Amino acid sequence: QVQLVESGGGLVQPGGSLRLSCAASKSIFTIPTMGWYRQAPGKERELVARITSGGTTEYPDSVKGRFTISRDSAKNTVYLQMNSLKAEDTAVYYCRARTLAGLLYWGQGTQVTVSS
Repeated sequence: QVQLVESGGGLVQPGGSLRLSCAASKSIFTIPTMGWYRQAPGKERELVARITSGGTTEYPDSVKGRFTISRDSAKNTVYLQMNSLKAEDTAVYYCRARTLAGLLYWGQGTQVTVSS
């Protein structure tokens, strides 16, 4: 079992920045892949960023160059730095962990709203 708790969401103006945090209940050394996903109203949940235990990262074109995922193993936390935010980035952002056994765990989500 892995519990994930996201924080850092909120209201930000277009062009602004936010940093999301995802705190895990166990050592993320044991979690090979962690990622951030988002879901906007009426849309499917989509990948925003993913990072492996080896530090390999992956981003879709929609956020590449604007978002950065990182992990701090000492704090069992994964971060998502979001810069140059746009209205279309508005969504609930979820943290996900994929274990060695292939099990998936999700956090409760944090709302990000980009609006002037």
